[in-house]
Amino acid sequence: MPNAPSAAPLPPAPIAMAPRAALLMLVALTSGFALSSAFRTVAAIMAAPLQADFGLSPQALGVFAGTFHFAFGAMQLFMGIGIDLYGVRRTILAAFPLCIAGALLSALAPGYGALLLGQALIGVGCAPAFLVCTVFIARHFAPQRFAAMSGMAMALGTLGMLFTGTPLAWLVQQWSWRAGFVVLAALALAAWLWIWRSVHEPVAAPAQQEAPRESVREAVLRFAALFTVPHTWGIVVLGAVTYAALISLRGLWLGPMLIERHGFSLVQSGNVALALSVVALCGPMLFGRIDPGPARRRRWIVTCTLAMAVLFAAMVLPHSALLDVACMLAVGLLSGFIVLQYADVRAAYPAALTGRAMAVFTMAMFLGVAAMQWLTGLVASLAKRGGTDPYLAVMASIAVLLALAALAFRLLPHPPQGER
Repeated sequence: MPNAPSAAPLPPAPIAMAPRAALLMLVALTSGFALSSAFRTVAAIMAAPLQADFGLSPQALGVFAGTFHFAFGAMQLFMGIGIDLYGVRRTILAAFPLCIAGALLSALAPGYGALLLGQALIGVGCAPAFLVCTVFIARHFAPQRFAAMSGMAMALGTLGMLFTGTPLAWLVQQWSWRAGFVVLAALALAAWLWIWRSVHEPVAAPAQQEAPRESVREAVLRFAALFTVPHTWGIVVLGAVTYAALISLRGLWLGPMLIERHGFSLVQSGNVALALSVVALCGPMLFGRIDPGPARRRRWIVTCTLAMAVLFAAMVLPHSALLDVACMLAVGLLSGFIVLQYADVRAAYPAALTGRAMAVFTMAMFLGVAAMQWLTGLVASLAKRGGTDPYLAVMASIAVLLALAALAFRLLPHPPQGER
């Protein structure tokens, strides 16, 4: 492929495995992603009790929610290299215990600083959670099934958000937000044990094992070289905004907005979060099934991004609670088009670069979440000081960012094969 960085010497490709065995291993891997989804969305339910316990401002709350995503995104480079050099199993098993430790630290946190450290540990531990799924799919399933299988993995992973809806709201209301972190730590341990017991990648043939292993320095240089490929920048810019918009809504602002704007109780806002999570389960499977293929995929991605911007714009002014909830649910369903972005990345680079290309995209996604949660927290604080509805400012800023990202994706260079 023209303009693509050199990929040799890369670790040998694993040999094929039985489809049923591959599917069972993928399901086990998605349990880690499900816990990652749960951890990244706790702020929507824990925001009010955390503000009460620690006296947090909206900006401080945005930093709390964004810390997980910053740590998660910053580690993608190293996780992508780890997967390419040491494999899916070793990478996830080595990293995930930090998630358990971070959850326990968060549960015991005496103050805001310890809480942030716990979130950072959780982010590092969860960093390979979805990346291992996408790389595993790319390596062990046919290319034409990538979008459908990724959609299934995203849907299964979204199950973690079900816990951070009504169940977590009830748990926090009955006991405390600390109990929520304890339960999540126990679930994360169960997921680690499942992966340890179930996931075993095939051993390469002896001739492949003798091939020279890429050094860490070479891996870093080839990872960085992806940013010299012109079409990487459109992928990165859009990737930094679309998922960030969903998680900023579901993982941070949904609860406070419904409680303060419409007078919902914590459990009622948890019910809406649960409903959004259920709807979001269907989106990836739907878009994975109706993937239009390389020729039209990029046009679909732009259209869906603009449609999401319209939904956020509709939540700018405080209308009825029914309209706001309907727009939230529509965002959840429409967010399934993000699986098309993964398929676009898969098609945009040579197969040998799949691991690090997915890592670049995932890094952009989660650094984007961290940046958007910090930015919207700042916007909300400034709006509140100025006597303006903070949620008007938050929803408007997200709508503008989505529209600008769609425009950039459309105008920046496309992969050499032409528009997808």
